[in-house]
Amino acid sequence: MGHILRGPVLEGASVRLEPLDRRHAADLAVAAEEDRGSYRFTWVPTAAEVDGYIDAQLARAAAGAIAPYAQVDRTSGRAVGATAYLEPRPWPDGEGLCAIEVGYTWLAASAQGTGVNTEAKYLLFRHAFEDWGVARLDLKTDARNSRSRAAIEAVGARFEGVLRNWSRSWAPGEDGRLRDSAVFSITAEEWPARRAGLERRIARNLERRRPATAAPGPDGASSVR
Repeated sequence: MGHILRGPVLEGASVRLEPLDRRHAADLAVAAEEDRGSYRFTWVPTAAEVDGYIDAQLARAAAGAIAPYAQVDRTSGRAVGATAYLEPRPWPDGEGLCAIEVGYTWLAASAQGTGVNTEAKYLLFRHAFEDWGVARLDLKTDARNSRSRAAIEAVGARFEGVLRNWSRSWAPGEDGRLRDSAVFSITAEEWPARRAGLERRIARNLERRRPATAAPGPDGASSVR
């Protein structure tokens, strides 16, 4: 029996990854419209397109092609973006997963740079390696997207090269054209070291997000530290 691609709820300290559902539509519509300036090479639905986007992702999930998620900020309880497992590849005997890709990722402008992406990737990677037992995890982005490439390298993935004319371009004005895709990966052998590095980054991010506490000053008054 082959592996059935189903993503469970993945719980972190700052983000909860919930299987994508139509209940996330209102939050995602708001998130997608905050500031679209960072979406130059990534297709992100507009508010008017969110319902159709969710329906399309759920149809792909029903066909076993992807396991889509909403990224939910635990502080606000609101969905601030989306991500997914995709391109499941079975072992030669057809039992279980040999490899998986993480993609279809986007975040609201206000969630970018907050540590949400780092922890979400950690949760997805950990589940893939430690629960599904994959030997390899892939990430891809438009080769021109330097911001995305830097973010992928920052979570521990190794750059492998560029696949020319590999997939559809999402850049404005490039409908019907193909893009070059930069390919990154993490292998099972690399995962323990990558896990440790991600856990250190998550701890630092959580420390930065922790509210300042009041401490007594030298005259007995409160001072913020």
